[in-house]
Amino acid sequence: KDLALLAGVSQSMIAKIEGLKISPSYGRTKKIFDALEELERKAETKAKEIASRRVVCVRRQDLVAKATMVMRQTGFSQLPVLDNGFVVGSVSEKSILTQVVKGKSLSELSHERVESIMDEPFPQLDEDSPLSTILMLLQQGPAVVLTKKGRPSGIVTRADLFKVMRTRT
Repeated sequence: KDLALLAGVSQSMIAKIEGLKISPSYGRTKKIFDALEELERKAETKAKEIASRRVVCVRRQDLVAKATMVMRQTGFSQLPVLDNGFVVGSVSEKSILTQVVKGKSLSELSHERVESIMDEPFPQLDEDSPLSTILMLLQQGPAVVLTKKGRPSGIVTRADLFKVMRTRT
């Protein structure tokens, strides 16, 4: 009944198709498949359902010492970097360690600005993006920033995927 209503066809037509009594035209078949895809999109978990709503960030002009302190206090190994409320980069334990490997001392590094060592920003998606899109992006990087009107509204990390696994078992 719901499928017929969404597809704009009669319920009896759906029953006849299911019973292999008729073969619908291309146009009607497309309407039915479009309706099925819409139902699937509505049923799929949205990014905002699993995201951490509290986005812990640092600003590009903050010192690296502050970024490391925030990481220690929160237990996060990577943070988005903001400039005027917009995500412009990321900083991680890895980006800090890379600088140490290049020969900078920890004391020297702690007095530098985050912008001098930051990496590319994490991918950004609308908070209504489907979980399947998030999964693809998390295969390439550690986090995805969710946005609302261009501003960070949440963050999804690989660890957040365990929330989905727990609730589905």
